[in-house]
Amino acid sequence: MKLLRVGTAGAERPALLDAEGTLRDLSGIVDDIDGALLADAGALGRVQAAAEAGELPALDEAGLRIGPPLGRVGKIVCIGLNYHDHARETGAEPPAEPVIFFKAADTVVGPNDTVLVPRRSAKTDWEVELAVVIGRTARYLESAEEGLAHVAGYAVAHDVSEREFQIERGGTWDKGKNCETFNPLGPWLVTADEIADPQALPLRLWVNGELKQDGTTADQIFPVGEVVRYVSQFMTLYPGDVINTGTPAGVALGRPEPKPFLRAGDVVELEIEGLGRQRQEFKDA
Repeated sequence: MKLLRVGTAGAERPALLDAEGTLRDLSGIVDDIDGALLADAGALGRVQAAAEAGELPALDEAGLRIGPPLGRVGKIVCIGLNYHDHARETGAEPPAEPVIFFKAADTVVGPNDTVLVPRRSAKTDWEVELAVVIGRTARYLESAEEGLAHVAGYAVAHDVSEREFQIERGGTWDKGKNCETFNPLGPWLVTADEIADPQALPLRLWVNGELKQDGTTADQIFPVGEVVRYVSQFMTLYPGDVINTGTPAGVALGRPEPKPFLRAGDVVELEIEGLGRQRQEFKDA
């Protein structure tokens, strides 16, 4: 299923995109698309049955905002330097273990919402990423297969980053990762049963119409199942938690000088095959 949330920010309602591409209203069946729903196999079954029976009313898409596909996001755990080609372009050694940092849940915005360039920013950068949404409580998992079994679904994430704040201002990466609007998510949460192999997904990103990133999750250093297993050794993952699994080569940081960092007025578009497409206009904070 392709689950999503539509409406004004803070007042989104649950919806489903059916096989014919029609937007369907789920608000008569479930309250929201969130961790509680993803952990409830019975509720998900009722949604699927209603969709298959053609019982869901259609929504008028004209002028309807698409919000983040997940409400009440828990933790956002991010994996750094998780693509071989991205490590090479930044001159970094491939990590022996996954690099973990966090984004706050309040960085999440809709896939087509405005993204704000922080005040005094000179190095705002783009990163298309596969987001993994957890559907079952995961603690001390023993295998990558178990890791995949705890995934409810997948989405497109844009891990917007401010590189000066991240790298040059001391401390951890978090200062360059948690600026407002820095985690557009969606348009859809695609349930795991629709993704045959999360290690075979093309990812692409364009800036002002120019292709900048053109990669595949096959190049991940630590694949999805292993990432979930690994993270579960250090923290408990709950339904509604999100893991951003890293970005392929092509970011501004890896380009020759002068590096083409983002400015107000730029337009970024990104997509992952089978998971949908985003488009953001950048403005000054």
